Amino acid sequence: HSLSNLHEIQVTHLSLSLSVSFPASVLSGHADFSLLVLSDTPHVLLDTSHLTITSVSLNGSPVADYALAEPTAFGSALSVPLPEALRAKGTTMEMRVGYATSPESTALQWLPKEQTAGNKYPYMFSQCQAIHARAMMPCQDAPGAKVPWRAEVEVPEWATCLMSAVAEAGEPEIREGEAGEKTRLFKWVQKVPVSTYLIAILVGEVESREIGPRSRVWAEPSVVEKVAYEFAETEKFLKHAEDIMAQDYVWGRYDLVCLPPSFPYGGMENTCLTFVTPTLLAGDRSLADVVAHEIAHSWTGNLITNKTWEDFWLNEGWTMWLQRKIMARMNSPQFFDFDAIIGWKQLKDSVDGYGHDHAYTCLVPKLEGVDPDDSFSSVPYEKGFNFLYYLSRVVGDADFEKFAQAYCQQFKFSTVTTSQFLEFFKAHFDRADLSAIDWDAWLFTPGMPIVTPEFDTTLSSASVRLADQWRSGGADCTEKDITGWTTSQTVVMLESLLTGMAESDSKLPVSTIEKMDALYALSATKNAEVRFRWQTLSLRCGAEAVFPQVEAFLREQGRMKFVRPLYRELYQTSPQGKACAEALFAECKSGYHPIAQKMIAKDLAA
Repeated sequence: HSLSNLHEIQVTHLSLSLSVSFPASVLSGHADFSLLVLSDTPHVLLDTSHLTITSVSLNGSPVADYALAEPTAFGSALSVPLPEALRAKGTTMEMRVGYATSPESTALQWLPKEQTAGNKYPYMFSQCQAIHARAMMPCQDAPGAKVPWRAEVEVPEWATCLMSAVAEAGEPEIREGEAGEKTRLFKWVQKVPVSTYLIAILVGEVESREIGPRSRVWAEPSVVEKVAYEFAETEKFLKHAEDIMAQDYVWGRYDLVCLPPSFPYGGMENTCLTFVTPTLLAGDRSLADVVAHEIAHSWTGNLITNKTWEDFWLNEGWTMWLQRKIMARMNSPQFFDFDAIIGWKQLKDSVDGYGHDHAYTCLVPKLEGVDPDDSFSSVPYEKGFNFLYYLSRVVGDADFEKFAQAYCQQFKFSTVTTSQFLEFFKAHFDRADLSAIDWDAWLFTPGMPIVTPEFDTTLSSASVRLADQWRSGGADCTEKDITGWTTSQTVVMLESLLTGMAESDSKLPVSTIEKMDALYALSATKNAEVRFRWQTLSLRCGAEAVFPQVEAFLREQGRMKFVRPLYRELYQTSPQGKACAEALFAECKSGYHPIAQKMIAKDLAA
């Protein structure tokens, strides 16, 4: 997916000097690259997308004959010819590229003040995973190319700039322009080499609150106190992860920033600065497992990174495993299996959505020529987790935890492929009987996992029993049924109803949906996870009274986990639903993130 010649040229350091223009919706400045020639080459090739290149120099001398290739689905390669003296293996050099992004950058979302909580100032944030870093800066945009970096960013005086690095000591420098306008200069440094998809920037009116010895939360002023409450357990998560992996947190700071509602993911594990969606603000910390997930990435994903996007399960499957280990310590040992049951349902939904023979349902899909965004689903997360869970059952959970620790030590600060993982696993368990493991079937066969797990149902049984009652009409159900339940128990009850309907190809009567809502007030919930399942269930049962609630949910946030399935459900429910989905998307499209816009448009055109 990279157009760069990363096997011939290594970027050993990256330095960014940028200025932020909200009126123009662009970043402009230059990127400095320290380069090492790995094998003889006549040129440097870098990834770009929607960038204007203004100048190039090598070791301080201008280069006139650089070229940008014709745009492709993966951007345009920037080609910089090397003089004879700089082409040989082992040569080092410094290269500067002057550039500007464009308003069409797929990496950056520029929000007008009306789309912020404060309605006072505009806001900008980046999202570079999987291959969008090239739309923010020239780079080797491949997870296998890790680089330490630093940055200085000039922003309007009212604004704060945050990046996925550690802030340099001292207050931002205040500058004054020729017209008297003041700006602030923020400086950041990331000493640990990272993949470019983990380089992130945010500029807006944000405030912070300390929530731990190495953590603070950032958010717009009107919501920062809510965010601080919701994520107050961050330090506990960090300590559990350090203990489970027997490896200290290496990144210095672990801060979180709660973004505006258009952020398309639940969270993004940018180093030192996790981005999270405001849909996690349930008011009772019940959705903080997303933070446990992003914290887990500090080991599995950021410290050890999938070498290619075909190996994405090594990022996400491992992170689901570590997330559930953390949350089991925070709750109870049974929670690991309870959460895995929810994950199994999400996996089944993804596989059903693609089709059981679809290539994207393979654990290791073939993605040559494919935009990784197109293959994004719960498959690498939950099929990856279930593969690791199966291996832990084969070798024993205690020994598997020791293997996880050994894996961390073996591959930390580097990248890993599926074949390297297999080789290391087999070597670690060289005395164990692994003959029952069908490696190829697990890795390369589409569809659901070849082994169905037997999870502990202690915590899920009450949810399943209540779902069974509703399938029988709910005659004996009362408003006390879910009193004292956790969010997850309500989610499992709704998921169980959805699964039962899919398996029996049946629907609950609309009268049953209405009775359930009358007892449990599910239409009134502000919990995004419950809201999503409830609206999905109502749509599938033909309860068109839910249309206004669905429209409201789709208007107020852009998290793809919720908006993509709900648009599909609305589109498929009836001719009225189809018209509603098309009209709503046309109305709301500009408020969604570019990645979400692209994927919803594909969903509705399929």
